[in-house]
Amino acid sequence: MASIDQLKQDLEIRANLLGKDLVFRSTWGIFSPREIDAGTDLLLRHLDIKADEIALDLGCGYGPLGLAIAANAPQGDVHMVDKDFMAVEYANKNARLNGLNNANAYLSNGLSNVPKNIQFTTVVSNMPAKVGKEMMSIMLDDIHRQLAPGGQFVVVTINGLRDYMKRNFMDVFGYYDKVKQGKDYTISRTVKQ
Repeated sequence: MASIDQLKQDLEIRANLLGKDLVFRSTWGIFSPREIDAGTDLLLRHLDIKADEIALDLGCGYGPLGLAIAANAPQGDVHMVDKDFMAVEYANKNARLNGLNNANAYLSNGLSNVPKNIQFTTVVSNMPAKVGKEMMSIMLDDIHRQLAPGGQFVVVTINGLRDYMKRNFMDVFGYYDKVKQGKDYTISRTVKQ
């Protein structure tokens, strides 16, 4: 067993995401601190990014989705939000660590603190299973409002939420695409018409 002092040290993750070698620091108490989780990995393997993407990573954790997008969108701008202050701190630390000046993390409950004038071309989220239907309704409405026409919202969920996401995407956006279903996770995508 590791000593308490050892447990308090940052963990380091090296991963190739969207074709870019990235380094992440994480800590206990943040989602998936030891490795890039399987859902995030699956989403990134099925995500198309343009060089000038204006993106939002909703519930960013220590930043694997947002920073992978930032590394592939050098002319773009990536907003990463989380309601956990430690996640935001680590996402910003990891942006600096990887030299990604086009990515910034800040505290927000859903899109509550996201500047309302931004029109995103891509929104991604590793959607927590316990998000709750009220918060999901708020987030979907806010994302629909801030997604540019033709913009995409891509989420990974546990397979048990697949039909729930399909219903919600159809209700709010009128469009649903099941991009990929793995053993445990489903990638769902909608586009603002």
